Amino acid sequence: MAYKVEIHQAAQKQILSLPEEAQNRVALVIDSLAENPRPVGCKKLRDTDLWRVRVGMYRIGYTIEDNNKLVKVVKVATRRENTYKGL
Repeated sequence: MAYKVEIHQAAQKQILSLPEEAQNRVALVIDSLAENPRPVGCKKLRDTDLWRVRVGMYRIGYTIEDNNKLVKVVKVATRRENTYKGL
């Protein structure tokens, strides 16, 4: 059974701030999380409930609720030292 994908408002704004080509690639990966929320190359972030997947130089941070079949995208950002702070 497929998961439902929710994108938080802040993450939507972050996606819209990316170049158009990057927006398209990020959108494809987010859509694929509905079928497989733990794709090859994803990683569970230490000391949090967050997962991340790489899309070129961008990172998509999300949570997975297996019991509700829900994936929540909370952040889309360029990988930097502070990308995951405050999550």
